Amino acid sequence: MSSKRQVHLAAHFPGVNNTTVWSDDRAESQIAFSSFEHFARTAERGRFDHLFLAEGLRLREQKGRIHDLDVVGRPNTLAVLAALAGVTEHIGLVGTLQTTFNEPLELAKQLATLDHLTDGRAGWNVVTSSDAFHGANFRRGGFLDHADRYTRAAEFVDLARALWDSWEQDAVVADTTIGRFADRSRIRDVDHHGAQFDVTGTFPVPRSPQRHPVVVQAGDSDEGRDLAARHAEVVFSLHTEFDDARRFRDDLDTRLARVGRSADELLVLPGATFTIGDTPADAEERSRAIRRAQVSPATAIAFLEQVWNRDLSSHDVDGPLPAVDPDVDAETITRGRVRHVRDPRALVQTWRDRAAAEHLSSRDLVIAVSTRGGFVGTPQHLAAEIDRYVQERATDGFVVVPHTNPYGLDEFVDRVVPLLQERGVYRESYEDGATLRETLGLSGAVRDRQGVPA
Repeated sequence: MSSKRQVHLAAHFPGVNNTTVWSDDRAESQIAFSSFEHFARTAERGRFDHLFLAEGLRLREQKGRIHDLDVVGRPNTLAVLAALAGVTEHIGLVGTLQTTFNEPLELAKQLATLDHLTDGRAGWNVVTSSDAFHGANFRRGGFLDHADRYTRAAEFVDLARALWDSWEQDAVVADTTIGRFADRSRIRDVDHHGAQFDVTGTFPVPRSPQRHPVVVQAGDSDEGRDLAARHAEVVFSLHTEFDDARRFRDDLDTRLARVGRSADELLVLPGATFTIGDTPADAEERSRAIRRAQVSPATAIAFLEQVWNRDLSSHDVDGPLPAVDPDVDAETITRGRVRHVRDPRALVQTWRDRAAAEHLSSRDLVIAVSTRGGFVGTPQHLAAEIDRYVQERATDGFVVVPHTNPYGLDEFVDRVVPLLQERGVYRESYEDGATLRETLGLSGAVRDRQGVPA
């Protein structure tokens, strides 16, 4: 094995927003199992650590209608991952699952079951919500204050781990006369009474092959980073620019030290797009075409409406930005999207200034502010950049986010992965029988509630 730091790659199944280019000639269903199967097999052929699926609790709406640029239909994450377990052998299978609208014992049981079904390849991307719109699909509705979402998440993860740890490794005993049975003396009842949960009883699933499913976390707020430092083993981040990625990694290292964890107990994998060309100019042209395909005229209108909070269906996207100001007093016309704009009027003025200076139409402006070029270049350039980020510890690798479904990962696997292998920074084969945690190089990172390594 090379003495260089090894690159970790994960794959994000595309299709949960308009950044997926559905107009591509090879685009296929985001529901059909064949799409999931092809994507998973491709990622495994590329020796990826894991793939993961996003979660949709409710379809987004705009002006009282289902957002027609969103994916209409999102299948159950755990059901898809369980099915993928049957067509893969090595790759980790990670699901995005809420701590707000689930219950700890039920979700812990489902994840432990998936870990058994996959021989230790399961992972859980922990996410939170306080959104009453999504919560309306659940009996609790919007019950949780925004400030409490990470308080609930932290207690949820602690309780899930207590449930997973309640069976000792050899609690299941073989007997030649009666088969297999549980040794009650080696199973602890869980008796938890906290601010968010009261759980008393016996967890019904024996300890799984990797003891705990790998915990992934994607929050970027101050509270989210603290949650990651205390509980996560992988962070799915948004920080892809080199210096920004380094600052994010350094910040997490500081937080890890505060809670007594070492820096090598947490991998940071930013989500990134990769546009490949035979030459630098070819790659740039492909990137421009992809970004334009991501923002159709209808997409541009929908994006502007979310900021202006007005019906702009008659607006000419090939002309200047709307002359009217945003309606900041009316009820929002968009539901199910997180709004990050605190001062729409100030933002719109910034956009108008930029559009005037750069001679941008409405659609051009939306393309400029809503899409990311990501990494663009020849296979050799992309492999070198990935290697640079990892060797200089800006990241531990990347979550590859393709532009198309389900074939968007193929070219990266065929053209970039072999170059990483030639550099000696990426595996050429999986270790037989390795759990996801071992594949990630995190085999010693699981700790019990007293901080003792597994």
